[in-house]
Amino acid sequence: MATGRLGVRDMLGALNAALGPGGPVWFKETHARHLRIRDFLAPRRALRARFGDEQKLRVDWPTASERASIETLKSRVHAGFTSVHDGEKLPPGVLGRLCLKDLVEEQSHRAGYDPTVDNCLVTEDLLSLLAELQKAVQHWPEDSNPSLTVAPDAGEDSCMVVHVVSCEEEFQQQKLDLLWWKLDDQAPPRQKHLVCGPVKVAGVPSTLMTASEYYESRHTQVCKASALKHGGNLAQDPDWTEIFGVLSVATIKFEMLSTAPQSQLLLALADSSISTKGTRSGIFVMYNCARLATLFEGYKCSMEQGLYPTFPPVSSLDFSLLQDEGEWLLLFNSVLPFPDVLSQTAVLTCIAPGLHVTARTEMVCKFLVQLSMDFSSYYNRVHVLGEPRPHLFGQMFARLQLLKAVREVLHAGLAMLGIPPLSHI
Repeated sequence: MATGRLGVRDMLGALNAALGPGGPVWFKETHARHLRIRDFLAPRRALRARFGDEQKLRVDWPTASERASIETLKSRVHAGFTSVHDGEKLPPGVLGRLCLKDLVEEQSHRAGYDPTVDNCLVTEDLLSLLAELQKAVQHWPEDSNPSLTVAPDAGEDSCMVVHVVSCEEEFQQQKLDLLWWKLDDQAPPRQKHLVCGPVKVAGVPSTLMTASEYYESRHTQVCKASALKHGGNLAQDPDWTEIFGVLSVATIKFEMLSTAPQSQLLLALADSSISTKGTRSGIFVMYNCARLATLFEGYKCSMEQGLYPTFPPVSSLDFSLLQDEGEWLLLFNSVLPFPDVLSQTAVLTCIAPGLHVTARTEMVCKFLVQLSMDFSSYYNRVHVLGEPRPHLFGQMFARLQLLKAVREVLHAGLAMLGIPPLSHI
């Protein structure tokens, strides 16, 4: 049995482990005001499918290791850091009031703190969040947190913390940052903030939609678009279930990440915003990823049938046989520039002065879309797997080697966005 507050990761892990094999059925309410009424929900239909009426759900709760940390932090609040005046009445649930103004001045080299940051009302919930941050840092990189990125600090035995926070919560997160410095001598020497802009529905300012509803909407649209392209009721075909899931995730991630994280994002929820033919969407990128996979699977099958020889050593290939303009576009616009794209997007400006950092996710999305457009144009014009004639094999292998590099770049780019490549459609 737990002896204190558990993190969301540990809580969901214990609940889903108790349910046994299959997809998770526990959902976490994300809005703060709803957490006071309910916390975790388990659909009854999902539970009945796994457990009979007489079976009981037994959960082995993990031990909450943050309890000791919280008590230590509480003692430091009461030990002299509090600035509560004699006779001052604190609001219910508040342990004390700490002045953070001096820390803002001390951290002047990290310009970006809100100038109105002054006093902080310390609650046990706030200390619990701080204890979770401490635990994450102690266990990096094995442990992680959705609101936190911990990365090794070059040349030092410490780490740098990046707080990923919405623009609405930036002020509160700055207080948590400073509170960490105030109460913990072992606080990371560098903390940065990546502030994400608001997400709104285009044209309908009053529309409210949860993340689950947004996913279901996009999933339905992906199914409809695929049915129009391929025909039939694909939603009932089990072979398409995983494909639709990957396409839905790709659609959402490209939609979200194609806009700079710090900028406002307008979501177009109409069915017309999802198309398998649109060259600006995640679906278009995933379809071309599948075309590449199909191409190499076709070569493998033909080789096993004896139509093509095994792939020769790369050193023996004659790349002067690559004479199509599209081949050089793929090489110079996609394969060769990819390391530079990585250097601009994968590394946050950790050593730059100031509190805030930026992420260039839109560069990755734009790069992958352009790569897919160049490959699609080339693939539609050129028959890579030509007739099985020996005098054509040299050019075929040179083209396949180039497209191997294109495939590696595409897969690496998708991996940066957390999207698995499709092997077929």
